[in-house]
Amino acid sequence: MKEAHARIPILVDCDTGIDDSLALLYAVASPECELVAVTCTAGNVDALQVAENTRAVLELAGRCDVEVAIGRETPLARALVTTPETHGPRGIGYAELPPATMPLSARYSPDLIVEEARRRPGELTLVTLAPLTNVALAVLREPELPRLLRRLVIMGGSYRSAGNTAPTTEWNVNVDPESAKIVFEAFGPTGKGGPAAGDRSIAPTRPTALGLDVTERARMLPEHLAALAARAGCAPDGSVAGGPSAGGSAVNPIVRYLADALRFYMEFHSRYDGFYGAFIHDPLALAAALDPTLVRTEAVSVDVELGGRLTTGETVTDWRRVWGHPPNVDVAVEADSGRFMDRFIERVGDLAAGRS
Repeated sequence: MKEAHARIPILVDCDTGIDDSLALLYAVASPECELVAVTCTAGNVDALQVAENTRAVLELAGRCDVEVAIGRETPLARALVTTPETHGPRGIGYAELPPATMPLSARYSPDLIVEEARRRPGELTLVTLAPLTNVALAVLREPELPRLLRRLVIMGGSYRSAGNTAPTTEWNVNVDPESAKIVFEAFGPTGKGGPAAGDRSIAPTRPTALGLDVTERARMLPEHLAALAARAGCAPDGSVAGGPSAGGSAVNPIVRYLADALRFYMEFHSRYDGFYGAFIHDPLALAAALDPTLVRTEAVSVDVELGGRLTTGETVTDWRRVWGHPPNVDVAVEADSGRFMDRFIERVGDLAAGRS
C-alpha cells in the first residue's frame, strides 16, 4: 500500500484581482495544498472589495470552510492607488459572482499570520500575491517570523526586466515600497529575524521572489482557456449543451467566471502589451510554492528604493555583488511556464468539471 504524502500548509496573502482569483482556484484544485487561510490587503482594489472577491471565489470553488481575514486598508506610508483599468472596478473584470455568504474572520490579517506561524512553527508556507503591507506588520509584531515560517514566496518586484507600473517598478512593490523594504530586510541574514535573534540553530527563511522577469512568461491565451473548458466538458464561455432537463442548457460556473474575468484582462493586455492574452503572475507564484522545481533561483542581495525621483519602488538587485552584502532573496531567474500552464489547465479544468 503506497504511503500518502503530507499536504503542504499554505497561507495566502492577496489583493484579489483577476490573477489572484486564478491562484486561489489553483490552490483549491491542487491535492497537495492545505489551504490554511487567506489574508486580504488593499492593492488591486480596496481591502473590503478584496475580502468580498476572495470569499466569493472560494465559494465558487466550494471552499466555504477557508478562513478569510482582512488586514490593513492602506499602505504603510502612502495613499492607496488601485488599478481598475487592469482588473475592472470590482477587481474581477466582467465577471459576476453572487454576494459572499461566508463570514469574515474576526482576526486581523497580520495577527492571523503571526498566530498561525506560532501554532505550526517550521511548517507554514506564506505566499504573498499583493503589496507586502500585512507581512510587514506581521514581522514588526513578531520579529521571529522569518524563523517560524517554512518558506515565504513573494510575487513582486522586477529584478532583470522593465517594470509594469513605472519604468523600473512592479505593481505590488510600487503600491507599498516601505513594506517591501521591511520584509526584505527582516527576512535577510542581518534583519531582526536574522542570526542575532532567537535560536541560532534555526536559519531564518530567505524569501523566494518571482518578479516580472519570470511571471510574464506565464501567459494565458484563448487556446489555453479553450483547453481548460474542454477538460471541464463545456465550451470556452462555460456553456454546456443539454442540461438538467431535455433540450435545456447549463453553465459551468467556474469556466464562465474564468471567461468573463479573463476577457477583461486580455483586452487590457491587448491594449498595453501587444498580445491578446493575460499574464497570470499570481498562479505561477502559488504553483512554485507547491513545487519549487517550476523555477530556478539565484541568491542575491535586494534592496527597495524609497526616495528616487524616478525609481521609487524599484527592487534594486546586486547581480555583480558589488555591495558585498550576503544574499537576502532567492530571485527566480527561470520558470518552466509550459509545465505550469499544462498543470493549471488540468487542475482547474478538473475542479470546474467537479463543480459543474
